Amino acid sequence: MITPPTAPLTHRPIVFLTALAAVNWFGFAAWNALLNNFAKEQAGFDGLAMGLLQSIREVPGLLAVSALLFLLIMREQTLAYVSLVLLGIGVAATGYFPSIHGLWVTTLIMSVGFHYYETMAQSLTLQLFSKQEAPKVLGRLSAVTAASQFVAFGGIALIWWAIRPSYQSVFLVTGGLCIVGALVAIAIFPRFEGPVPQRKSMVMRQRYWLYYALTFMTGSRRQIFTAFGAFLLVEKFGFGVAEISILMLATYSINTVVGPRLGHLINRIGERRTIMIENISLILVFAGYALSDQSWIAAICYVADGVFFTFTIAQRTYFQKIADPADIAPTAGVAFTISHIAAVFIPVLFGMIWLKNPSLVFLIGAALATVSLTFAFLVPRNPEPGHETILSPARRPAVAE
Repeated sequence: MITPPTAPLTHRPIVFLTALAAVNWFGFAAWNALLNNFAKEQAGFDGLAMGLLQSIREVPGLLAVSALLFLLIMREQTLAYVSLVLLGIGVAATGYFPSIHGLWVTTLIMSVGFHYYETMAQSLTLQLFSKQEAPKVLGRLSAVTAASQFVAFGGIALIWWAIRPSYQSVFLVTGGLCIVGALVAIAIFPRFEGPVPQRKSMVMRQRYWLYYALTFMTGSRRQIFTAFGAFLLVEKFGFGVAEISILMLATYSINTVVGPRLGHLINRIGERRTIMIENISLILVFAGYALSDQSWIAAICYVADGVFFTFTIAQRTYFQKIADPADIAPTAGVAFTISHIAAVFIPVLFGMIWLKNPSLVFLIGAALATVSLTFAFLVPRNPEPGHETILSPARRPAVAE
């Protein structure tokens, strides 16, 4: 989408996406920073209960393809706004329900908003920007999400040190800010649309199989980190809210700097090498989690995990290069669903493994990253329609199936 240089800031797609990403990730970061300690201190969670909660959190991700039903009656931009309001409601209500069932409900509401927004944001980004611009834009948005989380975690750490507020009040304020942010966005931004009308039905193409496989593996190993990375620090090493917030601050301060450069890296070395670097790094990170008895090593692994996860934007730009432009919106929903298939059962299953041997959870994570690395070798150096994998004949005509 070409924006005139004289266009007002509110008419620029990058400003629109930046503002909404900031709202979304600020709310999620505040919720995530407090969750482990809130669940353990107020609701008496153990590893199995936390795994079950994380499985519930991922159910909306598994159902992200259902966003296509809402796109029959509203635009992607409208659904993005509604999603942010839902996110805010879920976060604001969390502190008022310090029980297992209460956390199930509030987490589900928050997660519907978060996952539907992320689905719409991925679709809009790949539609509104060219293949040359997309890696840079995704890198910048990665930096914005990191900066938003930096603000959330930093604010929580400072407030916790200064006045030790109630969980209830912090959840309420951060959720309320998300709702206000969404309403302001509705008021100031015009309508944005990509140049190619999007299909309104679910799309799954045989020629996208490698993208689906990479997406599935990313969701699987990511869920291990999300469900158990911080919980390991809390349960095994006794980290509190302030310490977890500091580690998150470190992660997102690094990502704020790395994000914009990541887009340039992808343009320079390509998606294939970027995905390889990501998976090699994560193999080492998971091994560190599994084998270390030192809190500082586990803390470094936590930060490294959060940093290298940003490299997954290379998977999105890989898909953009091989995709039919009209498939971007429906495939965004399909991809989110695929990435959350394992996420629904992994936290519960691995929660049971955790009770027996926490190290085994992370060794399995290293194995999953190894499988993902194997898939990365199938990504072409120059992907395009008809040459989606190294097994595809180069430059053959692209087909629908």
